[in-house]
Amino acid sequence: MSLSPGQLLRGLAVVVFLAIWAFLAHTGSAGEGSGDLSVLLGVAPIGAALGLLLWRSSHVLLTGAGILAMLGGLAWYWPTLRENIALLFFIQHLGTNLALGALFGRSLLGDGEALITQLARAVHEANLSELKRRYTRQATLAWTLFFLGNALISAVLWLLAPHTVWSIYANLLSAPLLGAMFIGEHIWRLKALPPDERPSIAQVVSAYRMRSQQKASAADLETPQPPANPS
Repeated sequence: MSLSPGQLLRGLAVVVFLAIWAFLAHTGSAGEGSGDLSVLLGVAPIGAALGLLLWRSSHVLLTGAGILAMLGGLAWYWPTLRENIALLFFIQHLGTNLALGALFGRSLLGDGEALITQLARAVHEANLSELKRRYTRQATLAWTLFFLGNALISAVLWLLAPHTVWSIYANLLSAPLLGAMFIGEHIWRLKALPPDERPSIAQVVSAYRMRSQQKASAADLETPQPPANPS
C-alpha cells in the first residue's frame, strides 16, 4: 500500500520533531542548553497524561482543582526540577518503558488475548488461524521483553555510568532501537506468516485507532452521568 505525499510529509515531520526532542533532551540531561526548556520537555509528557485523565472526569470542580494543583505544584517545584534535569528525564524514560511493558505484558496474563492478537483480529475482522494466534502472542511477549529490557538497561546505566552515557542511550538511542525492533519484528513476520496473513502498517494503525476509539466510547458509557434537572 503506497503512501500519499501528505502522509509522507506528516511522517517526515514526526521524525524531525522526535530528532529535535531527543537532541534537546540529551543536551539538557548533560547539563547543557536552557534549563527552563529542558524542564518543560521533561514534564510535558507527564503533565499531558495527567491532564488528559483529569479532563475525562465528569466532575468539573475536581477537574479544575486537579489542573490548578498540578500547575501550582509545577510552579513550586520548578527551581528544584531545574537542578535535577537528568533525574527528570530518567524518570520519564523509565516510566514510559515500564508502562509500555506493563501494557503488553498484562495482556499475556490470564485467559484473555494478547495485545497484538487483539489488533490482528481487528485488522482481519475474522477468526485468526492458530499460526497467527501463536505468532501474535509471541510478538506481544517480544515487545514486552523489549520495553522491560530498555527499562532495566536504563536503570543500570543511571546507577553505574556517568549521566552523559545514560543520556546517550536513553535519549539518542531510544528511537533507533525502537525502529530496529520494528524492522526485526517485520522480518520475523515475513518468515513466520503467509502473505495473506500479513497486515500492512496502515492496517495496523487503523486497527489500533479503531480499538482506542471503541475503548473510549465504552469508558464514556460507563461514566456515570449527572441526573437531569427536574422540569
